[in-house]
Amino acid sequence: MKALVIGATGATGKELVDLLLKSNDYAEVSIFVRRATGKSHSKLTEHIVDFSKMDSFKDLITGDVLFSCLGTTLKDAGSKDDQWKIDFDIPAQFAAVAKENHVNSLVLVSSYGASSKSNVFYSMMKGKLEENLESLHFPQYIIFRPGPLIRENTDRVGEKISVNVIKIFNAIGLFKNLKPISTLLLASKLVKAPKEFSAGTFTLELSQIISL
Repeated sequence: MKALVIGATGATGKELVDLLLKSNDYAEVSIFVRRATGKSHSKLTEHIVDFSKMDSFKDLITGDVLFSCLGTTLKDAGSKDDQWKIDFDIPAQFAAVAKENHVNSLVLVSSYGASSKSNVFYSMMKGKLEENLESLHFPQYIIFRPGPLIRENTDRVGEKISVNVIKIFNAIGLFKNLKPISTLLLASKLVKAPKEFSAGTFTLELSQIISL
């Protein structure tokens, strides 16, 4: 199979690309990034692109499975409008081109609590993205909704605190549906998913992710 990855420079995306390159199930891995990663492998093709000019590289968006891992924080984006462009607009536009180019499988990294009806901006945005991508009617569409992620060497102080607080609650039997998992564990499940599921749409909450 040939894998396509957007969000390849993020914490989960980096782990995902490394595992795809090691997997015998994937003969080719194409990543679409804003700047060079410095990564080199015989199976890897790196496309440095301007996501605001998708028409200029749409012919490159061909393969078997699209892994959509692109996302940012409100703090890093600077505003809700800019976060929307990264978390919603780019994945939606990229997936639409992939579907036009006959990519048959879409694997999306969404978020716990994603719902288009949520009063929480981030959850609402992720829910609307899920629905937008579902409307494209990929033959196989797999949505991952992990809770907090443990990112190795993260410099996000708030993230470290929230993960540690949730771990404390988990230890006394609370908030099990928000159990933090590592980006490496999540990436390993993403790699497996296209072969584990048949045609159709599947939404995986935390317990299903862990048991995959």
